[in-house]
Amino acid sequence: MISVKGKWALITGASRGVGYLTALFMAKQGCNIVLHSRSLEHTKKIMEEVKALGVDVYCVQAELANHQEVVSMLDEIEAKGIAIDIIFNNAAVQLTYRQDYWETPVEDLDLSLRINFIAITTICYRLIPKMIERGFGRVINLTSGIKDQPEQAGYSASKAALDKFTNDLGTKLNGTNVLINLTDPGWLRTDLGGPRAPNPPEDCMPGAVVAAFINDKKSSRWFNATDYIGMSLEDAVKKGEALEALR
Repeated sequence: MISVKGKWALITGASRGVGYLTALFMAKQGCNIVLHSRSLEHTKKIMEEVKALGVDVYCVQAELANHQEVVSMLDEIEAKGIAIDIIFNNAAVQLTYRQDYWETPVEDLDLSLRINFIAITTICYRLIPKMIERGFGRVINLTSGIKDQPEQAGYSASKAALDKFTNDLGTKLNGTNVLINLTDPGWLRTDLGGPRAPNPPEDCMPGAVVAAFINDKKSSRWFNATDYIGMSLEDAVKKGEALEALR
């Protein structure tokens, strides 16, 4: 298991839900945090909580549906001199449940793909080459086990695209110390998951962060966060390293 003390993690969608819990968990391990949200106002609370844990923190804002804002966010991080070691691509949008899925508007597909897929590829293409140059990196892309629901075509299609992107890119990183993997946090009672979800948000820890701590040079794996409920981080990492790639 690696130590993340002193490293920098970028967490998108850090103001609430899984992103919020990820920021706190990583900060408790000594990791410095770049907190992303659509507005700096949204990250004020988590920024203060992270700072209180004794690590460095920096906040950025970007509307992930806007490609230029994503690029500007990455430019700002670079100009600040922050070298990102770990990425949690957590932010996502899940739009209206379309009972009449035959009438799904193209806007559902467009917005879902821009936020849930294109923004993530932009972040990865910008930051992963620098990780390779430095000889270390962890990329955790949050996915979903959603299936058989054409009522949510935009969300499910965007996550399927993310899965394919992650698995294919992982083949180029296997054997290096830069890893890219998928994490499914499970169906949680968050703003995205809704009140009927079976699991409280806290159940995603430590499973949602396991892929940041593994140390076996293997990419293209799918980590189900709910498989690690109640485990210590050390035991969760051992279990995670036993997983095979999804190929």
